[in-house]
Amino acid sequence: MKISVLIPCHNEEKSIRQCVNSCLNQTRPPDQILVVNDGSVDRSGEILAEFGDRIQVLTIKQATGNKSYAQERGLRLVTGDIFIATDGDTVLDSRAVEVFERTFLEHPEAVAVCGYVKSLKHNWLTACRELEYVVGQNIFKVAQSYLDAIFVIPGCAGGFKTQVFRDVIHFDHDTLTEDLDFTYKFHELGMRIVFAPDAVSYTQDPATLSSYINQMRRWYGGGWQNIRKHFRVLKKPNNVLQLSINYIEGFVFSFAFLASPVINIRFFEYFITPFIISILCMGTYAAITRRRWDIFFYAPTYLVLVYVNAYVFLEQFWEEIVLRRTNLVWFQPERRSI
Repeated sequence: MKISVLIPCHNEEKSIRQCVNSCLNQTRPPDQILVVNDGSVDRSGEILAEFGDRIQVLTIKQATGNKSYAQERGLRLVTGDIFIATDGDTVLDSRAVEVFERTFLEHPEAVAVCGYVKSLKHNWLTACRELEYVVGQNIFKVAQSYLDAIFVIPGCAGGFKTQVFRDVIHFDHDTLTEDLDFTYKFHELGMRIVFAPDAVSYTQDPATLSSYINQMRRWYGGGWQNIRKHFRVLKKPNNVLQLSINYIEGFVFSFAFLASPVINIRFFEYFITPFIISILCMGTYAAITRRRWDIFFYAPTYLVLVYVNAYVFLEQFWEEIVLRRTNLVWFQPERRSI
């Protein structure tokens, strides 16, 4: 099996060297490392040139403005039987390629493999994001895997059969979340997605509240866009179950969480106390799982992000579903050195 790694890169001078090195230092070296330098105006191009012929670089002089365009251009040059999609701000675990290959060999019917994302440690925001990753992947994604209802193959940790992707999936450019878009397409076509928790990638998450809010606007906005675009996936009962939990329950919870202090403060007091206890329990579980006690200490601050998430979730519902104001402006958070 021939394996390629596809990396879109736009102004990633602070992290692209570490990203490429993580691809080169794999227990199972990839056969091709293809970086799409998407109109970078920083030192990304110079750094990529230092690797010489160990990697392949496709340079786009004018930035495309959307990650999916860069990936589409790169996909044309992919030579592997499968390709692994990751990001320029991401570091692959040294066994990631090996695990992706083994998973495809063990599950020949699978057309895509969903990897596992961990957050690079930085501050309270990244600790809270890691808490979300632990709960979301160790509990919910495992359950989704049993239901054959994985609806997010992470853009920084996904493996795909190249020919299938080229022939029937493609990269579209009409939503903000290309990873949700192609995952929904796999479900519409009845294709198998397998979860590989040992295929780990370490990604940079927003380190400031403003960057976090912008990222959540992209994620939630893209989520509502894909619900509109791929409504046909609701034909399968397990898909209805999963998406109902994600969106109907999310809508009801977000509205109740924001409105209950105004409607009935006594009810809110009864509700918020067990909710805070559940956050502390999740923080303890995540801290033990990751062996990172900063997650435990910062877990109470996750309540702030719950309010932020609830507001942005409803805001993007209003924008994308009610007003139909489709936003396709790509936001790239501030990068930091890895």
